[in-house]
Formats: sequence, C-alpha cells, structure tokens
Amino acid sequence: MLDGSPQRPPSPSPYGWGARPRPPRTRPHPGAARTATPCPPASASPHRRPHAQFQPLNPGLASRPDFLVDHAVDSAISPDGKTLLILTSGYNRNNGPNGARVPAESNEYVFVFDISGPNPVQKQALQVPNTFNGLAWNPKGTEFYVSGGVDDNVHVYVNQGGGWSEAAPPIALGHSVNGVPTGVGINVRPMAAGLAVNASGTQLLVANYFNDSVSLVDLTRRAKVAELDLRPGKHGAAPGTPGGTYPIAAAFKGDDTAYVSSQRDRELVVVNVNGTQLAIRTRIKTAGQPNKMTLNKAQDRLYVASDNSDTVLVVDTTQDRIREEILTTAPREIFPRAHQFKGANPNNVALSPDESTLFVTNGGTNSVAVIRLGAARPGFPDRASRLIGLIPTGWYPNAVSVKPDGSTLYVVNGKGNAGPNPQGCRNTTSIAPGAQNACRAANQYVWQLEKAGFLTLPVPDGRDLARLTWQVAENNDFPITQNPAQWKATMALLRQRIKHVIYVVKENRTYDQVHGDLPKGNGDPSLAVLSPYSPNHTQLASRFVTLDNFYDSGETSGVGWNWSTAGRTTDQVEKTQPPNYAGRGLSYDWEGANRNFPVSFTPEQRQAAGFTDPDVLAGNADVAAPDSREGEAGAGYLWDAALKAGLTLRNYGFFVTNLPGAPVVETPYPSTPQAVALKQALAPHTDPYFRGFDMNNADFYLFKEWEREFDGYAANGNLPNLSLVRLPHDHFGSFSSARFGVNTVPRQMADNDYAVGRLIEKVAKSRYKDDTLIFILEDDAQDGPDHVDAHRSIAYVVGPYVKQGALVSTRYTTVSLLRTIEEVLGLPPLGINDGLTAPMADVFDLTQRTWDYQAVVPGELCATALVENGQPLCAAAAPRAIAAANRCPGVPDRDARYWAVTMEGQDFSVEDRLDEEAFNRALWRGLKGADVPYPEIRHGRDLREGREALLKARAQAVCAQHRLATAE
Repeated sequence: MLDGSPQRPPSPSPYGWGARPRPPRTRPHPGAARTATPCPPASASPHRRPHAQFQPLNPGLASRPDFLVDHAVDSAISPDGKTLLILTSGYNRNNGPNGARVPAESNEYVFVFDISGPNPVQKQALQVPNTFNGLAWNPKGTEFYVSGGVDDNVHVYVNQGGGWSEAAPPIALGHSVNGVPTGVGINVRPMAAGLAVNASGTQLLVANYFNDSVSLVDLTRRAKVAELDLRPGKHGAAPGTPGGTYPIAAAFKGDDTAYVSSQRDRELVVVNVNGTQLAIRTRIKTAGQPNKMTLNKAQDRLYVASDNSDTVLVVDTTQDRIREEILTTAPREIFPRAHQFKGANPNNVALSPDESTLFVTNGGTNSVAVIRLGAARPGFPDRASRLIGLIPTGWYPNAVSVKPDGSTLYVVNGKGNAGPNPQGCRNTTSIAPGAQNACRAANQYVWQLEKAGFLTLPVPDGRDLARLTWQVAENNDFPITQNPAQWKATMALLRQRIKHVIYVVKENRTYDQVHGDLPKGNGDPSLAVLSPYSPNHTQLASRFVTLDNFYDSGETSGVGWNWSTAGRTTDQVEKTQPPNYAGRGLSYDWEGANRNFPVSFTPEQRQAAGFTDPDVLAGNADVAAPDSREGEAGAGYLWDAALKAGLTLRNYGFFVTNLPGAPVVETPYPSTPQAVALKQALAPHTDPYFRGFDMNNADFYLFKEWEREFDGYAANGNLPNLSLVRLPHDHFGSFSSARFGVNTVPRQMADNDYAVGRLIEKVAKSRYKDDTLIFILEDDAQDGPDHVDAHRSIAYVVGPYVKQGALVSTRYTTVSLLRTIEEVLGLPPLGINDGLTAPMADVFDLTQRTWDYQAVVPGELCATALVENGQPLCAAAAPRAIAAANRCPGVPDRDARYWAVTMEGQDFSVEDRLDEEAFNRALWRGLKGADVPYPEIRHGRDLREGREALLKARAQAVCAQHRLATAE
C-alpha cells in the first residue's frame, strides 16, 4: 500500500518524471506553466529511479519508419497480466510525396506490449481504420475488442500463431436509416465508443456515443442481438425529459448488470441484462461528467472518473448510490483551495492489485492522482479515502494501468509539444486534383505534430511520491510555488482605472503570416504572406506592443474557442477534436450546438424551427461546456463570471447561429435579425443584428453594426463593462459567393484588418478612451506556418496604460490574456489554468495614459463594393490614409475566380470544415507565386537580431525569384 504525504522535499529542484527544462517554459498548451514536457530518458537524471522510461509510440510503418502516433487514449492489461494494449483515437493521417493521403498509413492503432519482464517490449502495432475510445479484453484472455468509431462496428482480435490478428469481418452495429448510417442529431453519423464484456465472456456491450443507446453483442455468434435507447422519453417518461445522451463508457457487473456513463446528462445509467433483453433499472445522477470506470474484484464498488467536477466517484453497486466523491486535483497541503479551480480533467482510473490504492489520470494537469482508498476495519468505521500524491506525466495523460504484481505503472498521454511548422497544413479527404500539393507531404499540421507518449515507472513509495507531488506542483504553478507580488500592484491600479473591456476574437492566423517581416521581433519574413494586406495589424504591433512570444492554447477552433472564452477545455473536447478534424466522424460540438443541434432552444423555439421530436437532445445541457468554479453545470465561461459579478455585457457574434434565410445586407437594420445566441446566458445580451460566422459577409459591416450600438452607448453613457466581438474574415473562404466584392484572400484579410482598425479608432476618439482596454487574439493558429511553433499567433492589447513602441517577448498564451481581462474587471479565475497563470503585466506602463489611433485603409478594399455613408469605401476614407499592398513586381493580382478554383472542394460554411493542407498551400501559391519555394526547414531560430539585414536579403531574394519567373 502507498503511504506518504506531500511534505516539502529537501531540494528546491525535485527530480521526477515529467520535469521540464527551465528556462524557457516549453509548454504551449494552457497557460504560462500548465503542461509538463514528456519525460526524458532515465539517464537524463542521476536521481531517477531505475527502470523508469518514457517512449514515443512507433507503429513501424515500412515506408515511414520514423512516424510516431498521436493521441493514445486508453490502455488495458490482459487477464493473465502479461500483455498491455494501448489504443489511439486521434488524427494519425499521413500523406505521400505527391500530397495525397496514403490510406495504408492513415489509420489508428492498437499497440501490443509484452509486460512480463521488467520493461515493456513492443510486439505488434495493429492498424484499425477508425476508433473511438473503446478497448476491452475478454476475461478468458483469448481475444480483445476495439470499437470502430464512425464505422459503427466492433473489431475482434484473436491470438493465432503467437501474434494477434483480426477475426474478420468486424461486427456491424447497424445504425442506419434507409441504408444511410445515421446518429441522433442533424446530419451526423453513428459513433461506437466504450466497450464492456460480461464476466462469462459471452456478451459485449457497446456505448453508441451519437445514438444515445447501447448495443448488446453475442460474442459466440459475432452479431448484435439487442439495442437499448437510453433516453427517458423512450421509456415512459415525459417526452423531452433529459437523460442518457452521449454515452461514452461502460462496465459489466457479472453477467446481468451494466453501468453506462452519459456525459451530456451527467448520469450513470444502470442497465439490467437478461439474456438478450435489456432494460433500464435506475439512473445515478452525478455532479460532473462521468467517464471511464472500473470495478473492484468483489464488484461492490465502481470507480468512475468524473470530468468537470474534477473528482472520482465511488459507487456502491449493491445500492446503486454514490458512496464517495474524491477530488483528484491536488492534496490539500499543496493546493488548499483546489476545489475552487476546475480543469484537472480526470478521465481514467486503475486499481492497485491489493485494491488499497486508486490511480486517476488528470489530463488537465498532466499528472496521475494517487488516492489511498478508505476501508472498513474491525471495530472501526469506514475510513475516508484520501488523495495522497501526484505523479507527473507527459502532456494530457489519458490512461493508467498497473502491473499485476503492483510494482509498475503504465501511463499513456495524448499529446506532445508541436514545435515549428513551416509547412503546416492537413489533409483529411480527397478534393479537387488541382489542389494537391507538396505541402501535404510535409505532414506538419498541428494535430500531426503533437505526438503521444508512453511512460513506464515504478510505483513510488512515500518519499518518492512526495518529491513527485512537488514536481507536479512546480510544473503547474500551484499556489504554494507562486510569487504574484510582481504583478498584483499593476493589476490593482488598472482595476481602479479601467471600467470597460472589449474582447475581439478572430480566426486562425500565425505570427509569422502577419508579422514575420516586422522590423522588430522574432519573425521569419519568408512566411509573411499576409502583412501586405494588413496595415492596421502592423500599425498596432508597432505603435503599442509587439508580442512575439504569444501562443494560442488551442490547436483548432473548437478547442480554441473554449480556451478563448473559458481558459480550459473539458475532456470531452480533448477527446473529440482530433478525430473530428481527421474526418473520423463526430460533429462541431464546441460553440454551443451539439450534433449540429441548437440545444439552448426552448421547446417553443424547437417547434418553430421544425424540430418536432422532443427527445432529440432533450434539455439545454451542452456536452462540451465547462462548469463554473462553484460547480454550476456549463457556466464556466467568461460571460458567466461577468454576469455573476454584476457587470454589464454585450455580445457580438460569440456562440451564435445565423438565422435561416436572414439576408446578408450592407447595414443590418433592427428590422432584419441576423443571428440567435446558442447559449441561454448570452441570449438577453446578444445583438441579434450582428451576424455570426459567414464568409459571404464583410467584417466591415459587422463593425458598422457594432458601431451603431457603440454610438448609442456613447450618447447615453452606458457602455457595457464587457463587450465580446467576433471578426472572422481572416479565416477566408466562399470566394465564388462572397458579397460586396470582398472575394479574394487579400481583400478578406484587408477587410478583417480594417474592421479591427476602425473599431480601435472608434474607441480612441470616444468618451471611453481613458477607461477602456481592447484585447485582440486569434482563437487558434492552425491555418498557417510558423518558424517557432504551430501554436504561435498574434495578439494585441490597445488603450490607456499600454506600453507604446515596445517589444515584449515574455511568453504569454490565450490563458494569460484571459487572466488579464479577469484581473482588469475584478473577476475571479474561471478555472485552474487562468487561476494559476500570471496576467500580462509586462504589457502595461501605468504612466502611459494618453493614446490615439487612426485606422489605415488597406488599398485592397478600394476595388470592392463596400460603402460608407453612401460612398465607396476609399472615397469616404479621408482623413485616413490609404495603404497600397506591398507586393513584389510581377506578383499577379488573383481574382475571385482564381481563388474559387484553387479552393474547389473546400467547405467554408462552418469554421474549420476545411482541408487545411490544401488550403494553406493554396494561400502560399496565390500570394507568393508557384515559383517561390515554400520554406521547409523546422529551424526554430531566434530571428530578433540583425532584422534589417535579414529583411533586406529576404525581400531581394523573393522579388528576384518573381522577376525571374516573370521573365521566363
């Protein structure tokens, strides 16, 4: 049994797996100190205990021997204790030299390790077309099972001739309507998820994540024999009663009872199994979102990881009630108020062989929680369970297994640091032949660069566990390791002086794309394809603060919008994003809609919109939403905190859906509603005439709608404390249908640039200039390359008390910016990441009160049909300067037809429904020309020194290539 308490270790630099080098902090993920790097080899530290090792997962592809997989999500040890399985469920796509996806190299994997010796030995890597978090052994040990995810099936593997192979064909689950695979929702497919096998090894239960049901499979016949819908309205309850949706995991108790975790409705559904008859026995409500689970040997206790509440549940299966709920974040000696900071993301559990200790993977803090379980002893009441320590891991651990002799832990993590991505792009589907390109062959899309890891370590004893616990505390900057004095005074004075914050979120650009050619900062001018069309971005970075070491915490928009508005993601978001972006099913559930369904709608709104089945995603729960610090379900966003603090709020485009049939108009009038909020908390505070994401629209007209309301607030003296403004046109797209002539990449970038500039100018010339700060960032940086890291992006802080003409290279992230907004407005932290991250104090100079700004008109907009005050935009520009695009001679001006043909096959109707691989290469070709080679070297060098010579040499080289190409 483990024992020990996290007493302070004697050395200020305790050893431990997961220790990361300092400085610099290497983690790009949540906040300034949130994620440990993967563990170095055992030889890297003289203090490291023997036999500990961290290794990547290499499937041994013959044509790609160096390929490493991403997103390991689960593990399972065979009944005889000699074999460990590791399952991936992520991106794992590879493209060949011609840029086309290679099907044989673009699968998911089951890794088979022999763990009978002191160190695990990889024996096989089995390829599976698609998976989704489903892995289970038959208790007889003769076969194991893998859920097929979007393929709506289950794969069976048997041992033949000393190795494992699939017993074809997979078991079909048959969720289809008129032959079309169909899930519950709007235009969604099925998704086979968690698996459980009964004690006799004769039946398999499958959690159908997108069908809100479970399927029972007869393993002898290899066929589905029963299906049970888990929704209450299908079993006699009132229609529209919430329950049973998004089932993710299952566990069998004996042969006659199963437990299924419903994530969206926060309950364990207890199912009676009688032969081929399935029936719901009861529902056990949970505070958080139940996830993976395990039973003890006596099967009277079920241990369930519970995300959002950051706990593990101990369920008494004799009475079907929760007996204990144990916080997994940190021991109270390390973090006394840990229960107030959500975001540890517990997602998987494992018992020690003697069942005295429970191990829980905390995805959000890159650690394994070690819990000493309570137990009844003769003459004594039950002893409460206690979290006694933490073990550091790689980035986002997803599963832990324990060797049967209790000596060793096996931990798999999902991600690793991405690093530079000079050819960053992705390929998920075959599109127009003309869009194939060499960029795809680089395989540098952000999800491809974040590699999984496998940590093997001895179970630590009391002293070692104390040291490791303090390593986790240091890695995560738990309060006891913090020294906030350096920024507290600055933020306190800002809080007294600033009464309004305007928070602008844009789409998907990297630092190098926009600022690679700035005269200062760590930019690579060879990647600066968008700077000629963004003079306001350049002016903002030059006149105020150049943030050349800023990183978006999210990899893609779904993750990014959660980081940008809540400072964290839930485990549901982390598990579903990579496979969705790989084209492996699921839906964009991360901005207020679930399965493309507006779950915030009232019953009346549902009926009006034509949604007649009240049991389709009943209730208003949002499966992806984080909880508040007080535990209020789905109320963990920035706007929730502002409203709870009594601040005023106005929302322009955050978490909205455009109304069907609402026309794209030059100036949205009060008689033409454009959008409706997808969050109930936002609905009363949302401008319905501000259109949401739509590449057919112009950001300039979004600005004009915002300006209409701003003028009213200025006249009445009632500007809200917090304004949320979405300006999305730097996403680009819809070139053949875009309105107002804003239909090329340069024009759309210019449109976004000018809208940002005009918004800042409006504030600068208003009564609010002395007490308003404007914060601007991209939700993610996936649509472009960067020579430092795939997460590095642009961000701006503008207004009074902001440094002017300064270069600030302090490492900041999305979470740092969010924390700064909270500090300025006097809001408590939303969760653990922003709560333990320092605000951006280096950006401010409290003596710099005066500021001004006048927008520059990008010359690209002069050729559009945008109008202001009845005049063409450039005619109405005075006294603003009109900036010409700084192109090299010979660079063609591509028209809308060119961009439409180049981007043929792309879907711009929703953010991130793109083939970024083709998209990014097409950007380069269209803006730089086919004869300018795409940079390929992942050098990561510091380019701050010698900027003048570097810029001159790069400009001459690029223009010379253009002239040569033109002459030929």
